[in-house]
Amino acid sequence: MVWHYWPAKKVESVQSADGSQIKFRTQGDRIEIYDKGQWTSFFVKGVNVGAALPGHDPGELPIGKEKYLDWFGQIQELGANTIRVYTILSPSFYEALVEFNQRHADQPLYFIQGVWTPEDELIDSKDAYLDTIYKEFQSEIADAVGAVYGTADIPEKFGKASGTYRYNAGPYLLAWHIGTEWDPKMVQNTDDSHRDKTGFQGTHISAKPNATPFENWLAEMLDHLAVLESQTGWKHPLTFTNWVTTDPLKHPGEVLVQEDMSSVDATHLDAHDWTAGYFASFHAYPYYPDFFRLDETLTDIKDSDGTANTYLSYLTKLKNYHQDMPVMITEFGVPSSLGIGHLANKDRNQGGHNETEQGQINASLLQDIAGAGMAGGIVFSWQDEWFKRTWNTMHFEIPQTRRKMWTNVLTNEQHFGIVAELSGKDGPLKIDGDASDWQALKEDDKMKLPGTYPGWKSIWMTHDEAYVYIMGELEQSFDPQQETLYFGVDTTPGGNRHAQELGGVKLDEGLEALIELCKDGDSQVKIASNYDFHTRLYGNQYGMLKVSSDAMKDDSGLFNPWKLAVDLEQMPPDSTRYSPFEDVPAGMLKRGSTDPEASDFDSLAMWQAQGGIVEMRIPWMLLGFTDPSSLQVMSYGEKEGKMIATTTAGIRLLPWIVNRSNGTVLGLEPGSGSYPVSKLPMYTWPAWDNVQYVERHKKSYDLMKDAFHKLDVSTR
Repeated sequence: MVWHYWPAKKVESVQSADGSQIKFRTQGDRIEIYDKGQWTSFFVKGVNVGAALPGHDPGELPIGKEKYLDWFGQIQELGANTIRVYTILSPSFYEALVEFNQRHADQPLYFIQGVWTPEDELIDSKDAYLDTIYKEFQSEIADAVGAVYGTADIPEKFGKASGTYRYNAGPYLLAWHIGTEWDPKMVQNTDDSHRDKTGFQGTHISAKPNATPFENWLAEMLDHLAVLESQTGWKHPLTFTNWVTTDPLKHPGEVLVQEDMSSVDATHLDAHDWTAGYFASFHAYPYYPDFFRLDETLTDIKDSDGTANTYLSYLTKLKNYHQDMPVMITEFGVPSSLGIGHLANKDRNQGGHNETEQGQINASLLQDIAGAGMAGGIVFSWQDEWFKRTWNTMHFEIPQTRRKMWTNVLTNEQHFGIVAELSGKDGPLKIDGDASDWQALKEDDKMKLPGTYPGWKSIWMTHDEAYVYIMGELEQSFDPQQETLYFGVDTTPGGNRHAQELGGVKLDEGLEALIELCKDGDSQVKIASNYDFHTRLYGNQYGMLKVSSDAMKDDSGLFNPWKLAVDLEQMPPDSTRYSPFEDVPAGMLKRGSTDPEASDFDSLAMWQAQGGIVEMRIPWMLLGFTDPSSLQVMSYGEKEGKMIATTTAGIRLLPWIVNRSNGTVLGLEPGSGSYPVSKLPMYTWPAWDNVQYVERHKKSYDLMKDAFHKLDVSTR
């Protein structure tokens, strides 16, 4: 017998002429809610909630009911009125949402339910009409309707939600949101391969005469969803996922042909006998594609400071295209990451922001979304996600299957959350120049380097899922204006045994990385030139950087600044014109405090000194690590033309101090012969398969809370 948990407190809705219950509808270019006996405008202020926690892939669905209840309270406090989820979640999500909203009947959290396409199969086959894809997506839609309305029994399948769904969350549903960011080559191939797929006429959603074959496919899928939902007695607004890459606009400033090759147009579909309506939705970020900073046609709108706001210009053009139709920006935001993936107008880059800067930019993007007349904005994302990859670091994370076991602060995609999912010591161990929190660490969770080091009383090391931590006490107070602290890092055979920074001293074993602490703006991590991931990938393999043969020799004596690519070299026919390779520094070490309560707090701070105490945290990848959880570092060698990892025994640390005012050096005394790096103590740790993490609100949470609460859309 199938039974439901029906909400004890009835959710107010209206019965349409066909007998269906309606809570939300589209009206002109806005979304409306039926509340207190009347229809009123409803601007969606939302957050995208992912399915993963640190140490897990999203397909593992590790989030339980209590965690959801805790998050829902925080989301409500944020001032959001809507949660968007991308796919069917575990039964605990729907149970928690119904329970939470029963407790908060006067101010419930609504949700937008996504339905995930077979994305990998679509990209591989580039054919949406392939029978297996067609059937799998229709089956997923049916399961989603059952999950939302509490009528589904979904069998176990790897990477998918499963279980018994008996909580009816349908009364709290705001809209259906099917699909993913469409691969333009897949769209083009589907259109070219199925020219006969036109003229679809559904029960509720039909394709207009000008609709492409792929748009006809979308109409079929949305109609399938509408027919299934109508059987529940409810109707909700419908939309499909879209993004800037496949928007219906033309972008004369775009360089890459692929970014403007295909269009998916929401105006080519027609909703009928569907009183809840239909709307357009887009993932829209200010830094991608590159036309946001290159297209002169987007410089027509200026902010109060006189600078062009290309994002607002784009949104305005997008809104004007969709006449009399709601347009919702269902993803927007920037990450709080050390690494940068793309550069943008107004410094709204994909990364390189601390938590405060992230919040300021996200709040300004929300204002642009509202100012352009959109029906809502859903910030990406609620929580950080360790499993994510980024195009300019993914080749350096080996093996990629273990990405979820550590967090790479160079991978910007992992740090979009306004709730931080931090590594295990990021909080308990504060970088602030105070060693007292080190004393609180368990003895087996830290190591005092044995031996004596000139200029130092002691040096300690520890680590977590994101960083190697080093704390030392100098014999005298550190003066970064006059002194440079060097820490050579050896992780694998090879590297620089001599270098300008080493003076005339020769080492018996080479260094892969070099940490330099000195005056503000100059502190950084550098990497041996023949070990440098960046040069090896974009120079040796891609041919986009000039490579010196001397720099690629073992023991070159050169340490390169760490860099990340932000744009690849492009040339016709893949691009409309030549576009040069671009990169940005990635190894600079900010001075500040990682204590959120401190006046000099900076979530990207990497070192601090007070008197003779010096503390630092160095991201694993800057030291050459491809996966610290399984002790993998980048090898100097390659296999089949690709960089490969090798297992390290640990880290050897070589400290020395240079007084820049008089050139004196403390440390590096070789005795007779070369300095015995190979005899230095090694910091070691066991591989890990379980993670510790710290969850807290970022500074961006408070800034978004202020933005959500103050947002005025009453004039819309």
